[in-house]
Amino acid sequence: MKKLLSLGVSVCLVWFSLNAKDPVDWVNPFIGTTNFGTTNPGAVTPNGLMSVAPFNVMGSDINRYDKDNRWWSAPYDNTNSYFTGFSHVNLSGVGCPELSSLLVMATTGDLDVDYHNYGTTYSDEHASPGLYGLKLDKYGIRAEATATVRTGRIRFIFPKGKGNILLNLGEGLTNESGATVHRISDIEIAGCKLMGTFCYNPNAVFPLYFAMRVSKVPSDQGFWKFQRPKKGVEAEWDVDDAKYKIYPNFGKTMSGDDIGVWYSYDTESEEVIEVSVGVSFVSEENAMLNLNTEQPAGVSFDDIHSSARKQWNDHLSRVMVEGGTDDQKTVFYTALYHTLIHPSILQDVNGQYPAMESNEILTTPRNRYTVFSLWDTYRNLHQLMTLIYPEKQIDMVRSMVDMYKEWGWLPKWELFGRETFTMEGDPAIPVIIDTWRKGLTDFDMESAYAAMKKSATTPGKDNLMRPDIDPYLEKGYIPLGYYTGDNSGDNSVSHALEYYVADNALAWLAESRGDAGFAKELGKRASGWRQYYSAESGTLRPLNANGSFLSPFNPRQGENFEPVPGFHEGSAWNYTFYVPHDIDGLVKVMGGKRKFINKLQTVFDDSLYDPANEPDIAYPYLFSRFKGEEWRTSKIVSELLAKHFTAKSDGIPGNDDTGTMSAWAVFSMMGLYPDIPGVPEYTLTTPAFDKITITLNTDYYDKETLVIEKQMSNLNMIKSGEKELGYRISHSDLVNSQILHFYISIK
Repeated sequence: MKKLLSLGVSVCLVWFSLNAKDPVDWVNPFIGTTNFGTTNPGAVTPNGLMSVAPFNVMGSDINRYDKDNRWWSAPYDNTNSYFTGFSHVNLSGVGCPELSSLLVMATTGDLDVDYHNYGTTYSDEHASPGLYGLKLDKYGIRAEATATVRTGRIRFIFPKGKGNILLNLGEGLTNESGATVHRISDIEIAGCKLMGTFCYNPNAVFPLYFAMRVSKVPSDQGFWKFQRPKKGVEAEWDVDDAKYKIYPNFGKTMSGDDIGVWYSYDTESEEVIEVSVGVSFVSEENAMLNLNTEQPAGVSFDDIHSSARKQWNDHLSRVMVEGGTDDQKTVFYTALYHTLIHPSILQDVNGQYPAMESNEILTTPRNRYTVFSLWDTYRNLHQLMTLIYPEKQIDMVRSMVDMYKEWGWLPKWELFGRETFTMEGDPAIPVIIDTWRKGLTDFDMESAYAAMKKSATTPGKDNLMRPDIDPYLEKGYIPLGYYTGDNSGDNSVSHALEYYVADNALAWLAESRGDAGFAKELGKRASGWRQYYSAESGTLRPLNANGSFLSPFNPRQGENFEPVPGFHEGSAWNYTFYVPHDIDGLVKVMGGKRKFINKLQTVFDDSLYDPANEPDIAYPYLFSRFKGEEWRTSKIVSELLAKHFTAKSDGIPGNDDTGTMSAWAVFSMMGLYPDIPGVPEYTLTTPAFDKITITLNTDYYDKETLVIEKQMSNLNMIKSGEKELGYRISHSDLVNSQILHFYISIK
């Protein structure tokens, strides 16, 4: 009997070990790849500069979405089916088209360099962190891609016959054009492609340098260029007029708006040919250095993939969850994965990087980060980094402060050393102060404070962060049409609300530094939101220059990105409760606790809440500020997670915004949320899992772990050890708790 029992236990243990999953195995990179989530399933490492993604948004009317026929900002959509290559260096979850170029494609048969013709449907698609693969139906070629921090590797498996590898330098998502490429050897090329004009800022342009190597010497190779259309006799004489011209015997340097490189091979069945690409934002030489350093001789595709997978598993394993459904684990770990794509590492292996808004090249001994979508990420992503990956967050803050030193301003929406001025506010301020107040102080706060004070006081004509600051300082609000000249495209209320949040955070810092007069002034500014509150509409409402409210006024105008005076990408309802630093004041002007709660509940009951628009994503947590109403937060958060965050390709509610929506899901599923940017506190709510174990970085925190446990009970309470808590907790108390017990009523 003992032998049988022992055998049974052994069988169970073997079964468990065979079926246990690492955190990396729960990630589904296809989540968010439709429904305008604008993520992609490509290969990337944590915060890597390089990503290698499938490009399926051009070339055929069988696609649902085409980058040339509509506003489109992702290299891939899961509902499309026409593949035209692997794009290199891609943005994840953004709302404007950029990058996603250096398109590498494989074909068979006669050479054809027109992507309308060489594109193909595909099958056998699969992806996991650090790996993407598919089969090219038209050619019978199987392909997989993987990545290091600064390089990509693509493995093509050809059938027997003639095969081709193409590098298309004319296409991609960027709104810029122009590229140069030159041959280094029979298997190596290098060059540069111009990128930029993100969100149609015409000055935010930058070069992307690249080096590419193929694993086999081709039988033939050359360049191509699309010939601009000519007129009259000249067009009649030119056999290549308005066509792609092939240059088979030219091996020097090629430049143009629509150019490419091709290699042809005679392949055996199942022959593998690999393509390696290194990139740099400094120089061709650095692109090649990155390639040679991160893909040294003898390193295989499988070696690179194995390393990428391990990096992802190590990062994701900082948070271990138990209980919950399989779908919840998939949603959670995929969301955590998406929060670790941006910001991205910028510096090359030798430490060089392009200085902010400068032609200068500088060197850093640390990680220099880029892709700061701060209007989005200041609300929750950086707070997540501070808690779980503080070693990353401190370098992100250092990067922001260094940008000020290099350029004179903190970033707003920085992209590869250029400021795009996308969205509004002064969002670096609450990020930096939040980080400081949570104990991550190893950065130059003297310079940071000088930068913050500069943007908070400089007159509008000279103020790149707050160009409409003058009436804000004079009146406490920004009137309609002040910056735009009329109400068309006016975002005055949205701008002011962002300034109130930043100035509230800055008031604390000024006070802590003994700058009492400035702190008092900032505190007064931060209360200016009250002027926007209209008792008639029950919402915030745009103000005219004379202080009167805009009339007529429909507080629902602006839903679904409809243009509306005063608000950016949302209605008055999406902004009215966005006074996170002064909820007590908002309760008072709304007529007290009961009226406030009823009005807030109406936002959810009447579908006024937009889960894809940042200003209102913290709304569900406001209920937990009121004793006896915490159940509303728990109920609504659970419902929103179930409805909008799923394990399907449409499982993110709109743009992920470089991980912001995913950070909302991660925090919400862990049972806490940082609802006041710049203030080191969290609101607590019911976790999605029975147990969550966060491994803390002991270089920054005293405790090694934070455990969050959920237990069904006859009582509703939260305890830290034996101490009973309310539904708010400071960051210091959280990271020193060691264990938080959520006792959830079974009633």
